[in-house]
Amino acid sequence: MYGQNEYGTQAYSVTGTGNGIQTEYFVDLSQLVPEFVANLLEMKEIYHAQGYELGYLQHALEDVADQCFIVNATWGLTRWEQVFGVETNMSLSYEQRREILLAKIRGQGSTTKEMIKEVAAAYSGGEVDVIEDNPNSLFIVRFIGIKGTPRNMQAFIRTLEEIKPAHLAYRFEYRYTVWEELLPYIWRGLSGMTWDDVRILKEA
Repeated sequence: MYGQNEYGTQAYSVTGTGNGIQTEYFVDLSQLVPEFVANLLEMKEIYHAQGYELGYLQHALEDVADQCFIVNATWGLTRWEQVFGVETNMSLSYEQRREILLAKIRGQGSTTKEMIKEVAAAYSGGEVDVIEDNPNSLFIVRFIGIKGTPRNMQAFIRTLEEIKPAHLAYRFEYRYTVWEELLPYIWRGLSGMTWDDVRILKEA
């Protein structure tokens, strides 16, 4: 469950303890004072209580700062999506939502071959080539940095439809494993894989 606060630190975060303080953020304040002070029973209890509060405060401040940058944002992605007019889809992972936002930013301005390459690369996470076929009013998006179909393909198609010139058609070309790439392997090592697994096998 994602939480109830739209922009609060609990949205999209790990469920906190009953008092909202995460034990993993504890700061040992006793290390900052002389030993004879740290060993006083009253001071031990004070540092113990304050250590959780200050540690969680530090974490919360760092978490808020992360939301200022798309590449680090989590619960703040909703705000970024509002800014750039991107539909919020909670079923997508943080990484997929960041890819959509970064592609949206890269797609601002006049559409060029380089822009399409950058947008495609943002979605696929790998190198992309764009081949122009001007006589046929067509361009080809060739995914060469990864094998198979990029996971966020539907979102990429929607973005591509928004930024491409209306008169141009397009098609996609994907890269798959060829026989030469299987030479480093022995069949026994591939026995637990399906052909679909082998088609997108990473090089040894």
